[in-house]
Amino acid sequence: MALVSATEMLNKAHEGHYAVGAFNINNMEWTKAILLAAEEAKSPVMLGVSEGAAKYMCGFKTVVAMVKEIHDNLGITVPVALHLDHGSYDGAKACIEAGFTSVMFDGSHYAFEENLEKSKEMIELAHSKGLSIECEVGGIGGEEDGVTSMGELADPQECKTIAELGVDFLAAGIGNIHGKYPANWAGLNFERLGEIQNVTNGKPLVLHGGSGIPADQIAKAISLGVSKINVNTELQLVFAAAIREYIEAGKDTEGKGYDPRKLLKPGADAIKAKVIAMMEEFGSAGKAE
Repeated sequence: MALVSATEMLNKAHEGHYAVGAFNINNMEWTKAILLAAEEAKSPVMLGVSEGAAKYMCGFKTVVAMVKEIHDNLGITVPVALHLDHGSYDGAKACIEAGFTSVMFDGSHYAFEENLEKSKEMIELAHSKGLSIECEVGGIGGEEDGVTSMGELADPQECKTIAELGVDFLAAGIGNIHGKYPANWAGLNFERLGEIQNVTNGKPLVLHGGSGIPADQIAKAISLGVSKINVNTELQLVFAAAIREYIEAGKDTEGKGYDPRKLLKPGADAIKAKVIAMMEEFGSAGKAE
């Protein structure tokens, strides 16, 4: 099965009141673990790629080639979309040319009129190539590839205007942040989320910063129209913890325990287990059967 756009899987998620996980990849281990998790859970999945991660992996074309080869080698049968996360204007264009099947254009740091103008252009370009596209209104808190936002709440009318351009799914700030959530975090603003869903006429909505949000808030967000949940930090944390445990137990000094394939395996296994657990939490497990 070829890589697909995310439009159909997210429309189905919205109609079925569950969410598809968009799990960021950083290398081959990440890609393999997430794809194996999706296949085992029988869940559709989106592989998110930040521009920083793409640079680390030697460019968008390298990422596309790697993901396609791993996908085919593993015999993956569930729907998989390769998605640019928080794409810049130039980055989104480059990903469209490189062979991504879905892109996010994040114009939230522009004045709204410029965000609107650039979003319209990107939506038309993506759709002309058969790709799905996500746009953003209102900043997401925390830091993402050096871009910091205070996480202001998105304006519902601005969301409505962007949604009417024909964007496939919409990211809107509702108090969510990237990275670890602080102890004094106020939680998601469900009133604003409900307002946004009402004025966007049932458009699938996106929850960024999905790592560390309590399960009850995830469930309520899904009930109010969130159909895509982005996860990155949580996988990084379990990956690091598993490898730390391996090294602190001295297993890297036993036999050829220093072999990178053995050294990284506990981290990859931890990612796979966490992804399966999150797919079950989001309700997407079994939806690709």
